Amino acid sequence: MPGARERSGYRVVAAVDGSGPSLAALRWAARRAELASGRVDAVIAWQYPADLSGYGYPPVAAIGDVDYAQIAEQVVADAIGRAVGRGARGLVRPVVAEGRAAEVLIEAAAGADLLVVGCRGHGGFASVLLGSVSRYCTQHAPCPVAVIRGRYRD
Repeated sequence: MPGARERSGYRVVAAVDGSGPSLAALRWAARRAELASGRVDAVIAWQYPADLSGYGYPPVAAIGDVDYAQIAEQVVADAIGRAVGRGARGLVRPVVAEGRAAEVLIEAAAGADLLVVGCRGHGGFASVLLGSVSRYCTQHAPCPVAVIRGRYRD
């Protein structure tokens, strides 16, 4: 944000996937970090689709040579622009990592002061069947976790 003071060691990790709840979480994380004169790592995880690899072998070439890492970079850049604005360079840093989202977030949260995730609202029986990144993070994170419910609003 323009005129931001020098950032302290306070670090917030925010989960980003481009969804409305993740944009709300990123905006909330940025406000929290700004209050603490800290910074946000906006983390997005990507994986090769399961049908492109098998049984521990590296993935075969995808049709059309899709660059999943580049797509993830664009998603996180767009999310930062929408949630906190392009002027947030000193406040929010994009982080793109290959792997399962929950595991990438737990690793990224090592040494962080706070992990912030959005909640898509799968509750009750659906969350038992589907699993949940936010649930995994609350159970395994090495730092406090904030789960932001609700939708992103411009």
